[in-house]
Amino acid sequence: MLFWLSELSDGGGIFNLFRYITFRAGAAFVTALVFGFLFGRPLINLLRKRQKNGQPIRDDGPASHLLTKAGTPTMGGVLILGALTVSTLLWARLDNPFVWIVLGVTVAFGLLGFADDYAKVSAGSHKGVPGRVRLAIGFGIGAVASGAAMILHPPALSGHLAVPVFKEILIYLGWFFIPFGMFVIAGAANAVNLTDGLDGLAIMPVMIAAGTLGVIAYTVGRVDFTAYLDVHFVPGTGELLIFTAALIGGGLGFLWYNAPPAAVFMGDTGSLALGGALGAIAVMTKHEIVLAIVGGLFVLEALSVIVQVLYFKATGKRVFLMAPIHHHFEKKGWAEPQIVIRFWIISLVLAVAGLATLKLR
Repeated sequence: MLFWLSELSDGGGIFNLFRYITFRAGAAFVTALVFGFLFGRPLINLLRKRQKNGQPIRDDGPASHLLTKAGTPTMGGVLILGALTVSTLLWARLDNPFVWIVLGVTVAFGLLGFADDYAKVSAGSHKGVPGRVRLAIGFGIGAVASGAAMILHPPALSGHLAVPVFKEILIYLGWFFIPFGMFVIAGAANAVNLTDGLDGLAIMPVMIAAGTLGVIAYTVGRVDFTAYLDVHFVPGTGELLIFTAALIGGGLGFLWYNAPPAAVFMGDTGSLALGGALGAIAVMTKHEIVLAIVGGLFVLEALSVIVQVLYFKATGKRVFLMAPIHHHFEKKGWAEPQIVIRFWIISLVLAVAGLATLKLR
């Protein structure tokens, strides 16, 4: 919205700064961070008032959670979504369709997560919206976003899967790109949702992945950078750096209150929305495979659940003491902060590996 102030510039002066994506990204970060600090405590107080017993705690989860997390309110993802949406609308170019698609995916998954959280809190049960219904809606959101991406991508890239490192390889999927992109977006949303099980565990890896994808979006949106790095040019994606900067700012504002011991949980409202956002950015920038590297922690969490379920159905035995895998380490005696910080380190290493694909070939 504020981009229009650049039209007041005659080529110099303060208004000229609004032309630069990097300046507006920095402003988006600060705006979202301040939003989080200003509205975090009032929102938590409201959620505590509305949710008498807080988020329902699973009886089959780690026993310590029944003592340490009981009564903690959920739906804190509203804070992140509010900060992210307001900041993006203020600082991004609103004539950029990529911004609207990614923001639309984020809000849509946020509403789905809110409905799930509301159902759980209202019923006082960990069972919310049925899994099949939630998955079907998620696939629908992903299909619409992937179809829109095919229309917006340059003809040489539309319907293709780009392969990192082997940059001359483009795999033509045609209309099968839509179910592929649908799987990436919905899969990312649910993988982040599975990761959100300990205080601060999901939000920091999400911010790390968002920062990495923001750099990638800015890079593939500049013809000079793509020529130097020999990666595919996707005009317009640079504006997504502003979205990711706002996500990081809002995430830090939330983490201030989510740091152990958490005063609020993001709930499905936040985890589904943020995961969907990561998947959507990857699809828009043609870096779906790189997302599996950058978000490798989320992939690991999701795979641990899949392996546990399939192996148990086949043999009646468990591979892990408990899934997702962060609960496995809890059962082994690791302290919660120990698990969280070590998973953060893993996320940072994977982010560096993902960024390295820009240069390697």
